[in-house]
Amino acid sequence: MKVLAIAGSYRDGGIIDQAVDVAVRIARNAGAEVDVVRLRDYPIEFCRNCRECTQAPGDAPGECVLNDGMRELVRRIEAADAYILASPTNVYATTALFRRFMERLIVYVDWPWGARAPRLRNKTPGKRALVIASAAAPSVLARLFFSTLKELEGTARTLGAKRVRDVFIGLAGGRREPQLSPRAARRIERATRALI
Repeated sequence: MKVLAIAGSYRDGGIIDQAVDVAVRIARNAGAEVDVVRLRDYPIEFCRNCRECTQAPGDAPGECVLNDGMRELVRRIEAADAYILASPTNVYATTALFRRFMERLIVYVDWPWGARAPRLRNKTPGKRALVIASAAAPSVLARLFFSTLKELEGTARTLGAKRVRDVFIGLAGGRREPQLSPRAARRIERATRALI
């Protein structure tokens, strides 16, 4: 099984990086081949909203007019059997890094000029996804009032994946040097085993 982990954290070694590291370790120990992308280190430009990539018919991703790291990332997305999608919460939602990536996933949309509505190229989810989010707020409040998990789950659907588990890590901003709690690590371990 090939797993692609995509993390949208700004901070090296923050809660999301630590959470993804736990998930990657468990997946590799289970025999999965794991590829990790930390979006802060990845050269992705902003979507120009030209919709040229949505014009090609068929189920294959469209071709973006921008020639940047997203082309390689789409190739890696296509090669994966499962995904780990992770982002901290920043002002009630995923980070701008993750949103920039999400917007570039329009290559997975078929929307010819003149059509009333778009359709996802991956109509039937055949892959699996684990989504991981964190917030400075308690997780109960964050689940109720923030859109982070919903955005991560929408990203999974766009990629043709069904969310098998989610983990929301609350109270993640209480320390200057954040530390993933043993309880959160255990939840991530269980969720990763369900993914694999």
